[in-house]
Amino acid sequence: MEPSPAKGKPQGRLLVSTTLDAKDELEERLERCVAIVTSLTNGLSEREANDAITANVCKGPQQHEEVCLGLFALLLTEPSQAQRCYRDLTLVNRDGMNVILIKINQILMEKFLKLQDVCRTQLVWLVRELVKSGVIGADGILMTLMKQIAGGDITNKNLWLAENVLDIVVEQREWVLKSGMLIAMSVYTYLRLIVDHGTPALLVLRQKEVDFCIGLLREKFMECFIIGRDLVRLLQIVARIPEMELLWKDLLHNPQALSPQFTGKGLLQLLTARTSRKFLACRLTPDMETKLLFMTSRVRFGQQKRYQDWFQRQYLSTAESQSLRCDLIRYICGVVHPSNEVLSSDILPRWAIIGWLLTTCTSNVAASNAKLALFYDWLFFSPEKDSIMNIEPAILVMHHSMKPHPAITATLLDFMCRIIPHFFPPLEGQVRQGVFNSLTFIMEKRVLAHLAPLFDNPKLDRELRSMLRERFPEFCSSPSPPTEGRDEVKMEESVSLEMDNHVLLDKEGGCYDNTEAAFSDDEEEINNKGEGNKKREFRFHPIKEAIIEEPADITPYVDQLDDMMKEKVLQLQKGSDTETHCEVMQEIVDLILEEDFDSEQMSTLASCLAELFKGHFRGDVLPDEITEESLEESVCKPVCLVFRNLCQMQEDNSGFSVLLEMLAELYQKQPKIGYHLLYYLKASKAAMGKMSLYESFAQATALGDLHTCLMMDMKACQEDDIRLLCYLTPSIYTEFPDETLRSAELLNMIVAVIDSTQLQELMCHVMIGNLVMFRKDSVLNILIQSLDWETFEQYSTWQLFLAHSIPLETIIPILQHLKYKEHPEALSCLLLQLRREKPSGEMVKMVLSRPCHPEDQFTTSILRHWAAKHDDVLGEHIKALLIKNNNLPRKRQSLRSSSSKLAQLTLEQILEHMDNLRLNLSNTKNSFFTQTPILQALQHVQASCDEAHKMRFSDLFSLAEEYEEPSSKPPKSRRKAPASSPRSRKGAATPVSNEEESASSSASEEEDSKPKAPKRKRKGSSAVASDSD
Repeated sequence: MEPSPAKGKPQGRLLVSTTLDAKDELEERLERCVAIVTSLTNGLSEREANDAITANVCKGPQQHEEVCLGLFALLLTEPSQAQRCYRDLTLVNRDGMNVILIKINQILMEKFLKLQDVCRTQLVWLVRELVKSGVIGADGILMTLMKQIAGGDITNKNLWLAENVLDIVVEQREWVLKSGMLIAMSVYTYLRLIVDHGTPALLVLRQKEVDFCIGLLREKFMECFIIGRDLVRLLQIVARIPEMELLWKDLLHNPQALSPQFTGKGLLQLLTARTSRKFLACRLTPDMETKLLFMTSRVRFGQQKRYQDWFQRQYLSTAESQSLRCDLIRYICGVVHPSNEVLSSDILPRWAIIGWLLTTCTSNVAASNAKLALFYDWLFFSPEKDSIMNIEPAILVMHHSMKPHPAITATLLDFMCRIIPHFFPPLEGQVRQGVFNSLTFIMEKRVLAHLAPLFDNPKLDRELRSMLRERFPEFCSSPSPPTEGRDEVKMEESVSLEMDNHVLLDKEGGCYDNTEAAFSDDEEEINNKGEGNKKREFRFHPIKEAIIEEPADITPYVDQLDDMMKEKVLQLQKGSDTETHCEVMQEIVDLILEEDFDSEQMSTLASCLAELFKGHFRGDVLPDEITEESLEESVCKPVCLVFRNLCQMQEDNSGFSVLLEMLAELYQKQPKIGYHLLYYLKASKAAMGKMSLYESFAQATALGDLHTCLMMDMKACQEDDIRLLCYLTPSIYTEFPDETLRSAELLNMIVAVIDSTQLQELMCHVMIGNLVMFRKDSVLNILIQSLDWETFEQYSTWQLFLAHSIPLETIIPILQHLKYKEHPEALSCLLLQLRREKPSGEMVKMVLSRPCHPEDQFTTSILRHWAAKHDDVLGEHIKALLIKNNNLPRKRQSLRSSSSKLAQLTLEQILEHMDNLRLNLSNTKNSFFTQTPILQALQHVQASCDEAHKMRFSDLFSLAEEYEEPSSKPPKSRRKAPASSPRSRKGAATPVSNEEESASSSASEEEDSKPKAPKRKRKGSSAVASDSD
């Protein structure tokens, strides 16, 4: 029984796949494009081939894209043709390589791990060539490629990638120096990788990395300054390397040797600057990032072990991988900031993941660095600049570990105390103040109501408690009088946690200070009488960051601007009202559009504007009451002036690309600019019909890809303003159908946060015709993906689907994927919709193909309904399926049912479902089983099935035993109808004689009086008939 079709599946040339993997859509498309290019150039000389593809490209955008992608695919899969393909690509492309950049970005973010080795080598070669050619957008591709270099991984593939990317940035140094973000990202990446390359075999590579980082830090230190405080953390870890030690000493004692603008207070200014999320995220590969985000948004607390075990095996199983823990902790603290909905749910909290990372660490050095990573934002914490979400995981790890694992809490508290004097003695006062600010803010935000049960706990040793009282006397005494039993460790009655296999698990499925939740319990009393095991009732308060306006600090950037621009930026800083801001902003735009504007200032100017306008990106964008006047008023902000100027320009205008570059730089500093642009294009009258401008913006960003950019912006919008997300949804789906209608990711973003009112509004938009969220060719795939979503998300998805006028037959194959215990939401929605439909052949086939299970009533319930409403139609369809499956060889049915993961229709399944239906209808007056088609089909099956089936379904077959064709019909039809008598069955193949007919009649009469005798007779005859067949 060899599954030859599976073994014979052709392996693609682009991606590694198994026999179980479906053919990749991207790979299929690239193969089609290769076929087009091959057909155009086959048998032609080089010059003729060039003329042929050039002529084809000129026909239209579709032909242009097909040829470019065909050459791109050939370049990846045929190294011998790479030079020629790249040359042809540079000659025929008409969009500045944009279509190629988009595909490279897609492959890097989604398919890189599956790439064939040859294709991976060719992709890096292509990126090198794009950089050499100075293609606009190549810097974004290079940063995405850097993201694929995994930390803590010294396998040959990863080392090869790290060295090749390093060679690119070293060889093209002058090009690198033109992009401030690329400089900073390169330094951050390779400073981090130096730690992993300390073995003797890797010293040559490490020296190249050290030389590269020192060169950029000394030459372009202010560009690296934008990294923020994590630059100091990375330098501190590698400071023992001799060359790095010299730079480290300059940083501490002679800062102006690095840059004249980096004064004596520069180090403190650097340490107080919060590191941007993009730097913290760049040291996780897309796969790591996806897995972590999944755990913190989908996995329930207490069910995380299997996911943590998988992550441990994949990324943390080697000695070298221990350094990755710092990256993961910094990412969780600085990037993963769950919404209030997630905080108040039972989703796996951040502190539990961090506790797992700390307790499974096997290296003392890595453990020390991991603790520093956890507390790093505490050291110079400022409530005005920093977020409670960055410091909250550390306090919750200590709080929740106290009762089950006090050693974890003790080591973290000890580290917190000792880091104050030892981090940097000249700044001891500032570090002490930072930690004090953190603890104060934690109490203000009600993350923990009191710190005394944590700091002055009997489970801690005397020396540590004494040190805590000395360092933090303000937090070591409870503000309320101690109650009975308070001197024992009650930890606010937190639920005990088990740490089996170093994993933090919640024994009772809940936790009082659940994840990032805070509780108000000042007025509540702890009742410790009796056994003292009664749970207290807590009131839940989600954490909301206080919005405190602080003056914009543009000092690190403003001196890098020329005098005219510097003057305008300072005016913008001093201006107080919106009208003045808008006037000055227009003057800045005019300066940017002047021919003599130095484009190298663009990044610095964007940093200034992002800092000055940060207040505009706080709070809700959409007015409470939506009217024409309120919408126009909401887009009268200085940053919207850039949008307005773009809308008024033609795309071929030179100023258009300059302003797009300005927006792209601003987008790197302030990611919210993306969905603000989408809002402006929908809400402003001046932008009517200009939604395509967003596509130009997306292509100008470092992402360089409309789909990726759109998904990121909608995700940011979802996190900040759900009302705005719903407001933008109709226009997003209408204007960008190719990016949205196939995207389950976008749909999930929407249904994950909307409430019932917003769902009803979206359904109305669909019914009116303002919104199309599903298309026939992709709806089935989206619904299949939705099966893993939460219950309300799935119900919302089905409601939105049913609001469309898509035939149910389009998605009926989903039944093959549905299991009655795992997918009740989809099954209930389908059941209600099927009952409204007249059964078709495909519907009945899919319904009957479901496996039979005593608890799964889906098939029986819909068949019963159809039997009552459409008995004749259902009877014909079941007859056809019974006869068709009965005629299939048994071996083929067995092969078919066992070779696929999806449910397949077999004769046995149909009979089982029919028998269940018979039992269900037995006490009703329904006449479904008296229909001629059903009786004919049962006789047909009974005559040829084996004895096991006859015995198993004897009650079902007995319904047809007395059935005969009506005498009014011609003899021909009687001969065709299979009967239960063996002679009649034989007569189906040969003419029936009169004697045979009388024998059959007498056999029928005998059956009435002696039912067992005829059965024995049929048994013997049936065997003979089977042999003759």
